[in-house]
Amino acid sequence: MGDARLSFGIVMLLQTGTGFSVNAFLLLFYARVISTSNRLSSSDLIQAQLPLANIIILLKGAVPSTLSFWELRIFLDDVLCKLNMYLYRVARGLAICTVCLLSVFQAITISPSTSRWAAAKAKLPKCILPSCILSWVLNLLINVGIPVYVRGPKNTTFQASYDLKYCSVAPVSTVIMLVNTVLYSVWDLFFVGLMSLASGYMVFVLHRHHRRVRHLHGPDRSPGAMPEVRAAKRVVALATLFVLLYGRQSVMLSILLNVKGYSLSLLNSHLVWSFAFSVFSPFLIICSDQRVRSFWKSESSISNPDPS
Repeated sequence: MGDARLSFGIVMLLQTGTGFSVNAFLLLFYARVISTSNRLSSSDLIQAQLPLANIIILLKGAVPSTLSFWELRIFLDDVLCKLNMYLYRVARGLAICTVCLLSVFQAITISPSTSRWAAAKAKLPKCILPSCILSWVLNLLINVGIPVYVRGPKNTTFQASYDLKYCSVAPVSTVIMLVNTVLYSVWDLFFVGLMSLASGYMVFVLHRHHRRVRHLHGPDRSPGAMPEVRAAKRVVALATLFVLLYGRQSVMLSILLNVKGYSLSLLNSHLVWSFAFSVFSPFLIICSDQRVRSFWKSESSISNPDPS
């Protein structure tokens, strides 16, 4: 194993382990909130989808990639590769939809209480569960064609157009590749664009609100201390992180699919960065949500009791 491969393997191992741990903790927190709380926050059920999607992404994408970096044998045939890639794509799409839903719901929540927004705010709680279910159904359907183009690592009957180390993407005609590229790009860009618009609107509302009420707050209570303001900032940070990483991934994937003779380090770097959002997004939520930090402290005190 070369030094570069060893470095990528260590990074992937640390990234996967950290991502699993922090997302499992966040999923446990939201499971506890949903099961014990009589009145959920408008975004709790939506936010619970994010660590779940992140765990599936890491399980179906990061774990096989990590094993391949360490040159460990991966027992995946054609069927398992197809299922693995399908679930990975569904979870990836679910992460996009979740951040988009969070952005839209939070934008409606902090919008001015005018007659135009009053009806939307009144219907908001009833739309949460149907929206979550719809995001699952849509992603299960839109990615149903993915398994057709995926092959196992032992299939040597074709020259792979894109090697994922543990699976490969079979070559297809230019027309089919163009149709698939346009379809999935439009699908992703619709949600990325919607979350960007919602985030921009939240920034505008928060800025205007801050200017209006700044003189009403003393040094001990700033507008940033309000729960809805903290929630909006958290969602804006999540959306910004996703948009930046999505843009980087789209550019890199385009290079890998269209440039022949790309370096192995470029592919390895792309694989490492592909899971960055699943690893870093939980930390944004933990650092910005007082409830999560309190839950972390309570769990830590239980697992490490004071010896005195």
